[in-house]
Amino acid sequence: MERSNVINLAAGPSQLPLAVLEQAAAGILNYEGTGIGLVELSHRSKEFSQLTTSLEQEIRTFLDVPPTHVILFTQGGGCGQFSSVVYNLLARHHLLYPDLRPEERVMDYVITGSWSKKAAEEARKLGGGVVNIVADGREHSPTGKAFSSVPPHESWKISPAPAFVYYCENETVDGVQFSPDPQSPSSFPFHLLPQPTGSTAPVPLVADYSSSFLSRPIHNLADHALIYAGAQKNVGPAGLTILIVRKDLLVDTEAAAKLGAAPTPTTLSYKVLADAGSLYHTPPMFSMYVALLVVRYFRDRGGLAALEEANKTKQAKVYDAVERGTSSGIFKGKVKKESRSWMNVTFSIEDAELEKRFIADAESKGIKGVKGHRSVGGIRLSLYNAVTEEQIDRVVAFLDEFIANARSR
Repeated sequence: MERSNVINLAAGPSQLPLAVLEQAAAGILNYEGTGIGLVELSHRSKEFSQLTTSLEQEIRTFLDVPPTHVILFTQGGGCGQFSSVVYNLLARHHLLYPDLRPEERVMDYVITGSWSKKAAEEARKLGGGVVNIVADGREHSPTGKAFSSVPPHESWKISPAPAFVYYCENETVDGVQFSPDPQSPSSFPFHLLPQPTGSTAPVPLVADYSSSFLSRPIHNLADHALIYAGAQKNVGPAGLTILIVRKDLLVDTEAAAKLGAAPTPTTLSYKVLADAGSLYHTPPMFSMYVALLVVRYFRDRGGLAALEEANKTKQAKVYDAVERGTSSGIFKGKVKKESRSWMNVTFSIEDAELEKRFIADAESKGIKGVKGHRSVGGIRLSLYNAVTEEQIDRVVAFLDEFIANARSR
């Protein structure tokens, strides 16, 4: 099957713009006229140093990142940050409040899906403090077991003075996302965060943006202490993790260890990474190169505002089709309307044989990667930045055709 006939709706790694892939392929053979391929280039070379600087500047401009934050590039993906967050944020907490006992160091987690749940589990495993579940979306679902919405704000129980508050902006597996509308009951309630007093520092807000990064503006970006994202959804190939870190989180983890904090592995220290300009060791060079090409590609096509508008249109078209299937008794939506993800549309088909046929029919039409995550099943259509509106129209036509055929049986 030709590439032009394929629509890749996989949840990640995901579709990238063809023009970017073609440029990246050329760079593998000869990067910027050096006669050396990008994957052969020294990460200490002036050429790669310039690439790193350019990528940082492009992302800073694209998202309007303030000078209070540094942008870093590392490895390990989102799962690697589950650990890094705990090490670095508890180290900061030890430096600020050295006399507290472990049970007085609280890490707050908002659970809206599989990935925030895993992050909280990792924090419990690493120890050094107590994990407080601020809210759990499962408690507000019809079954009490599934993630179907952002928990209502009145159910949130944020600790008075936690070491940090953690949330996942978009849950890739479950299709739950915080609303961009600050008036929505599914928005992130920034007003509930503890306010600093004369004797306390601001509580760091940590967000996993892996599957929504660069898809629309990050509301209240400056109010976040740390935002991180795996690149393999909207930005580039797997292997790169992008960090936006407020400078007060760049703490001396070795000094914190002397005060009782768990020793932080050197390569997980945000300060070590920042001091080395993301080049403490060999970074994910090819992923960074492609990420730079991707950001420039979308910059030249209207930037973040254009992406937000396109993504808003794309998800509306697909959800309208899913609702037509739901009203026909073919599909069953998994997420409440106000908490629906723009990136990952999830639904189920109650008839197991019909679901198998859906996956097979989609594959036959070049629509790939539609099967839901193995932990939850069902169908998942991922509408990342590189999936075009024209391709979405083809997907919607397929959905309508499938619904019509299923009803006629």
